[in-house]
Amino acid sequence: MELILRKIKVNDIVFGLATKIDNGILTISKDEIQDLLLEDERILEVQIDVARPGESIRIIPVKDVIEPRAKLNGDAFPGVDGAIEDVGRGITYALKNCAVITTGPIVGFQEGIIDMKGPLTKYTPFSQLNNLVLNIKKKIGVSQHEHEEAVRVGGIKVAHYIGRQALEYKSYEEEIYNWNSLSVKLKEYPELPKVAYVYQCVGQGLLHDTYFYGKDVKTMVPTAVNPLEIFDGALVSGNCVSAGSKTTTYHHQNNAIINECFKRHGKEINFIGVVLSPMTTYLADKYRNAVITSRMVEMLGADGVIQSQEGFGNPTTDLMMICKRLENKGIKTVLISNEDAGVDGKSESLPDGTIEANAMVSTGNSNATIKIPPMDVILGDFDALEHITGGFQGSRQGDGSLIIEVHGILGSHNLQGFNHLSAVTI
Repeated sequence: MELILRKIKVNDIVFGLATKIDNGILTISKDEIQDLLLEDERILEVQIDVARPGESIRIIPVKDVIEPRAKLNGDAFPGVDGAIEDVGRGITYALKNCAVITTGPIVGFQEGIIDMKGPLTKYTPFSQLNNLVLNIKKKIGVSQHEHEEAVRVGGIKVAHYIGRQALEYKSYEEEIYNWNSLSVKLKEYPELPKVAYVYQCVGQGLLHDTYFYGKDVKTMVPTAVNPLEIFDGALVSGNCVSAGSKTTTYHHQNNAIINECFKRHGKEINFIGVVLSPMTTYLADKYRNAVITSRMVEMLGADGVIQSQEGFGNPTTDLMMICKRLENKGIKTVLISNEDAGVDGKSESLPDGTIEANAMVSTGNSNATIKIPPMDVILGDFDALEHITGGFQGSRQGDGSLIIEVHGILGSHNLQGFNHLSAVTI
């Protein structure tokens, strides 16, 4: 299987009469984008803005971040904005250095914040992108679940629409990925350890869901997937969890662990596959998923596993249960997790554990606080500050600055390691 990713760098986003890309400039027609979104009868109105790196702009509450994509033949977001087709092969156009960000009145408390300037930019990769920001407001009477779906699908539709404008663009950097059948892969690089990736995704209800080919993962059992499917839009985020550990659609499209595994394939490891494992709320489901995931990894013939989780709290139980089973099968397992160690870093950092979890990578303490200065422009709903995770009554300071916990910053301690934070022992 071969996936050709044609990467187009976007140097700026401007508004104009027609949506197009030319000479690295993405021009957006507000009328086209508004008409597209207002096809959904649940949406009342949309405000469209651009947020560039270095501008004094704060976006709050952030719901999702999506990289604009389109396939030369087929749909880039199967099951969400297009037919359910086999992705992970063919030619896909990806607009790099830019993203679609959805915001608007809060759906639930677990939504995040992005600053385009100041100290917060060190904590989120999205401050470095040229962002098209969609402030989507629902009609009266639309339920929370309908609100979430309208915003989620709306963001995907816009990212897909923009991506399709690039299908005739000739200036791109091409990257080619190949993925052989398992029978071939197991014979490759016999001197290197065979490594699989256990990719855990939240599937727990409103603001805690992930969609695989448009299907809610909480209705699924653990499934072996081709990593090229992940790169090619098979996974869409429908959750906010803690904003700091949230896996946005952008994170799925650019999965940091899969990227690193490809870089090391044939050099340090033999990367043999991915098992997508949902994290649910019922204890019986956690046991079931741990059994199936560990058995599937064993069937792949893995010597070692990299395992990431999403969210915090009860998802750590899924992390530990799977790790325990893998280690007891003789499969060496490395975990990636954040810590919730309190504002002073001295509290119990994880809500669950197992003696077999003896190799862990920390993505930082989500409870650490940071003071950030006021911004000139607020996109979204600033009053959401005191209700989102990481914010609190008293967050606003007299001089207009804010004190927030790190896990209120979108992507600050992402559990793929798509961030700059870690931790030290004191």
